[in-house]
Order: sequence, then C-alpha cells, then structure tokens
Amino acid sequence: MTTKSELLPCVEVGPKGPAKAAVIWMHGLGADGHDFEPIVPQLGLDPRSAVRFVFPHAPSIPVSLNGGYVMPAWYDIKDADLKNRHDEQGIRASAKKIEALIAREVERGVPTRKIVLAGFSQGGAMAVHVALRHAQPLAGLMALSTYLVCGDSVEAELSSANRGLPTFCAHGTEDPMVRYERGVALKQRLIAVGCDVTWREYAMPHAVCMEEIAEIGEWLRARLAE
Repeated sequence: MTTKSELLPCVEVGPKGPAKAAVIWMHGLGADGHDFEPIVPQLGLDPRSAVRFVFPHAPSIPVSLNGGYVMPAWYDIKDADLKNRHDEQGIRASAKKIEALIAREVERGVPTRKIVLAGFSQGGAMAVHVALRHAQPLAGLMALSTYLVCGDSVEAELSSANRGLPTFCAHGTEDPMVRYERGVALKQRLIAVGCDVTWREYAMPHAVCMEEIAEIGEWLRARLAE
C-alpha cells in the first residue's frame, strides 16, 4: 500500500465518475505539474473513457547546468550535451517516485493496461526510463521533445511485459535545447527494443503545437478506448 507521505504532490484532472484509465504526465526542467494541465480539454477524449490525468510536481533540487540554482527537476544535469551521462542516482530516485504513482492508480482501481506514461523533455526522459522497465504491461508511452537516459542499461533492464509498448514519439525540427537528432536517436532506439512507435515531427522549437496536441488526442483515444 502506498502511503500519502511517499507520493509526489500532483495536479489531477479527473472524470466525473470513477476513473477507468490514467495518464501520468511528467513536466520538463524548471516547470511544474500545472504545465500541461490546460491541454487536457483540447485532447477531445471520450468522457466514457473516464481518464484521470495525473501531473506530478518534480522535487526542487540544485541543477548544475544552471549554476546550482534550485528548481523543479527530475535529476541533475551537469552538461548541456545531452549525449553525456546524466545523474543516474537522481534518475533512479525519481523513477521510484513515478512507480509509486503507478501503484496508486492500481490501488484506485485502474489496471496498468489502462495507464499511459507521458512526459516532455526531462519529464519525457523519465517516462521512457520507467515505461521500458515497468514489470506490468502499460497502455502506452508518450515521449515528447525528449531523449534517452541510462541508455547503457536499457537492454539488460527492459521488461518483457512492455517489449511491444505503443509509443507516441514527437520532436520539433527546430528544437535548440534538445536537438532534433537526439529525438531521432531515441525513436530508433525504441524501435530497436521492440516498441510500436508512432513518430511525428513538427516545425517548432522546444515546445508543443496545436497539430501535435490533436495527434496526441487521436493516439490516446485509440489507446484508452473502452
């Protein structure tokens, strides 16, 4: 049983009745759980799907890349070159916190097969990390404007339950923060480990756009249909 004190604080947008499905959506570096909350009504989901959106707030920690400034972050970043090794200890600590949110959804009556992990940028890296390793089958993964972390351990730690995981992977071709090439590399790695990848690219910077929101909605409707 997950105790309340163990859980990250979250923003929740839920259905009128009991939830039948859930999307746990991680924000990017320096943002918070309110960042993607306004998108929910724009996704056009069928109310009968009864989806609960859970937007956790990352802990506030010093971030080396930003001069040690304390901000919401899932893990420390020491180098602007995202190909370099990240703070694995911080990544794995945050992964446990996300796993606890999945466990709470199960406790609240939502099976893992109806849970999507989603994230943008640093939050997307966490969603990928957790989804590939989660022991039970998930409904899907959304990896938005993001990249791979702990890549050396993916194959060894990959969960057989999520080998064919449906994945929506999207990136901006003009992203100056997480370069487009890093998104393509993530897509290729996800395909290589067996994920069922839907790839989209948009002429945008490090952001989301209306076309992307529409396609996310379409993808989620297919994943979370009754």
